[in-house]
Amino acid sequence: MPTPTVPAAGYRTLWRWHFYAGLFVMPFLLILALTGSLYCFQPQIEPLLYPQQLLVTAQNTPPLSADTLLASARTALPSDAVPVSAAINTAPNRSTEFIFRVADGTRQSVYVNPYSGAVLGTLSVEQRLMQLVRMLHRKLLLGKPGELLMELAACWTLVMLGTGIALWWPRAGTSVRAALRPRFALKGRPLWKNLHAVMGIWLVLGALAFVLTGLPWSGSWGKQFKALATSANLGAPAGARGNPGLRSKQPQGHAEHAGHAEHDEHAEHAGHANAMVLDDLPLPSTPWAAGNAPVPHSAASQAQHPMPLARAIKLIAALGVTSGYSIALPTTSDGVYAASYFPADPKTERTIYLDQYSGAVLKDIRYGDYGVIAQAISYGTSLHLGRYFGLANQILCAVISLGLAGMTLTGAVMWWKRKPSGISLGAPSRERDAPPLRGWKTGLVLLGLVFPLMGVTLLAVWLVDRTLFRSTKAAAT
Repeated sequence: MPTPTVPAAGYRTLWRWHFYAGLFVMPFLLILALTGSLYCFQPQIEPLLYPQQLLVTAQNTPPLSADTLLASARTALPSDAVPVSAAINTAPNRSTEFIFRVADGTRQSVYVNPYSGAVLGTLSVEQRLMQLVRMLHRKLLLGKPGELLMELAACWTLVMLGTGIALWWPRAGTSVRAALRPRFALKGRPLWKNLHAVMGIWLVLGALAFVLTGLPWSGSWGKQFKALATSANLGAPAGARGNPGLRSKQPQGHAEHAGHAEHDEHAEHAGHANAMVLDDLPLPSTPWAAGNAPVPHSAASQAQHPMPLARAIKLIAALGVTSGYSIALPTTSDGVYAASYFPADPKTERTIYLDQYSGAVLKDIRYGDYGVIAQAISYGTSLHLGRYFGLANQILCAVISLGLAGMTLTGAVMWWKRKPSGISLGAPSRERDAPPLRGWKTGLVLLGLVFPLMGVTLLAVWLVDRTLFRSTKAAAT
């Protein structure tokens, strides 16, 4: 059995920060890991949950026109329900989905058999299981406070990862190769500590990728980051900032009840009270880069009538987008048909706006129009969601997520085994002669500057640690 090594100078200081970061992050990381694993498999799970609404028997006859199907869907809801979007999917075994905004402001999906026009059923957009999973993943079902908590947890995960690598780093007498293998011969807390360290080092790159690809979608830092990238011409397409005078009026209720793959509070993205950007539209998914792009408006004319939905779908197909996209329907006289194509391959993303009267293409935003940062984030998003290389990507994301869940459990066991009885947190004690650790302190300061919300909590933790927890009694390693 190898001789136990003496912890290097600074070890306990890093352990103390790792402890604080882990204590805060663990419950949130567990939620993120479990909900993320489920959400990755949304395409497979939802047809199993709602087969009556989502699936139909494929037929050789052509489907009915979109306008006929929309008229049929209208009969399933009260007359004051407003159709706001449609999902365009040409798969022969899938139903056609229309989303309506009802009187109480919530949204209902109506599913129609594309061959017969029969209504197959309705589902609440907000109460669908995968939507609840997504909202739990993003904001703990607590709205803005929950969103900020999850953003903080992601930032503190960076501290946990950095200190974790430093604590794992092989010291005298241990090789890197040995440190990468679990030592099942150990017993008790040393075994849990070894499993935690080895599992963590194997997962660290995946965890870092999850954090860095998820933060751009966050409601606080992500919003500011998108604005900064846009101002530097590295994010949204040219013209995304636009002239407010060219932006259309925001239809009442859209911002409050719009649905988005990674956003909810779209009104925050608007430049002023009457501004409207893509993220304000009631679309289930939109590209990150185009989210701040202003929505154009149709040239309203009393002499014209809005073109039918089927015509808009045909025009969009002529532009090369035929299936797997959502289209927001115009609900005002100057509204537009807005198609959002958010596929697995970011290079084929499209955002298309059509004049609702003439069918003229008002905007056609493609991947090539994005800035370099937005292009990178588009790839990161696709990988984060488990979509870029199909089932293998989903499995990889699930393995990393479940591995992180295992990390939280092993960390909790370690803490419980060394925690003193009573109300003590059991934080590792300070070192009497700790080195200055200038590199780590600089890293924490930089993190606090890049993520200001985290910076405030870093300062708070440091102050609390200095004023309330002054124990210098050595803790067992």
